[in-house]
Amino acid sequence: MNQQSFLRSLFDEAVRVADPMICVPAHLPPKPDGKLLVIGAGKASARMGEALESVWGPCEGLIITRYGYERPLQGVTLKSASHPVPDEAGLRATRELRALLNQANKDTFILALISGGGSSLMIEPAGDMTLEDKMAVNAALLTSGAPIDEMNVVRKHLSRIKGGQLAAAAYPATLHTLMISDVPGDDPAYIASGPTVGDSSTPADAQAIIKRYGIDVPASAEAVLNDATGVITPGDERLSTTTNTIIAAPSQSLEAAKAIAEKEGVNVTILGDALEGEARDLAREQGALVLKMQSGISKPHLLLSGGECTVTRTGDGIGGPNAEYALSLAIALDGAPGIHALACDTDGVDGAAEVAGAMVAPETLARARAKGIDPQASLTNNDAHSFFASLEDQVSSGPTLTNVNDFRAILIEPT
Repeated sequence: MNQQSFLRSLFDEAVRVADPMICVPAHLPPKPDGKLLVIGAGKASARMGEALESVWGPCEGLIITRYGYERPLQGVTLKSASHPVPDEAGLRATRELRALLNQANKDTFILALISGGGSSLMIEPAGDMTLEDKMAVNAALLTSGAPIDEMNVVRKHLSRIKGGQLAAAAYPATLHTLMISDVPGDDPAYIASGPTVGDSSTPADAQAIIKRYGIDVPASAEAVLNDATGVITPGDERLSTTTNTIIAAPSQSLEAAKAIAEKEGVNVTILGDALEGEARDLAREQGALVLKMQSGISKPHLLLSGGECTVTRTGDGIGGPNAEYALSLAIALDGAPGIHALACDTDGVDGAAEVAGAMVAPETLARARAKGIDPQASLTNNDAHSFFASLEDQVSSGPTLTNVNDFRAILIEPT
């Protein structure tokens, strides 16, 4: 068995089963006869629109996706914007989308296509916040170490779109939302910060998160959080015509990878699809588990896990949660024989680098040291992508056109 090829095949399968061309048609309602609008935002949204129009034909509407994730659409207008830090293009596109909703009435059917990344792509700051203010908050959140659900609480209360506000703008039209989940636990309220889902959090909750992680926010953001919230509560009448359906999730991708491995005669354990925490800490924990397991197995064993790790940035290197996890795991394993691993983001982009993640092998640390690279120094400097780039052990998938969170696989062979 070529261990690296095997692990890469598992990642490719995890991505394949979450392809909107597969999961969107299976969940489409009947095409309505009357007025129809299609809206969407996220890294998978353009592909979702492509899948939709392959079944329904040309539709009217607007979708916002990440630069590089564009797809050919027949009728729906496609706008591209920046992710993970928003830009002016995203602001303009969001305002166009809201203007489009003004055309809707109670006889309109709106289909919303939402996936991870929508928080940064569908952007319209609340109060007197400028785009620069919102960009500063997003950048601070991304390096704070806060988990995605807490980041999204802050984002919701600083937005005119998130936390059910998009659904409120569409009311009284019928709004049917299809979602691809990239959040631990698959709570629709956290996917793209829940633009079509009510939320019970408060501005005080957002303020507590900002304080807990020492996040520096501009005065305009503080002013928004000191005023009444625009977030829509779950029982609000303006949500009564909205339905939300998750059509792809991390658990499905892990099960698909498990099936491939079991066909190869490999035992498989799924450690969970919603693991969170510091990437380097999770890697140390799983590394210790792997070393303990290895002495007790008689055939290859695969550990799979998903979720969304975080990185509290203290260095100035080029990193991302998956690469940092992989580097920390390599250090924890310390060259132990018979252990190979892969850690990748299923959207094809890991943190600050346009690569999905990285591979780990028993010789990873030795090869780095032979090049004069100190693994621990790279980890301390949050420079995991530079570390793996020097070894040519990065995993480059390009835009996958979907997003079901992180995918981690550790193959343990008996010694």
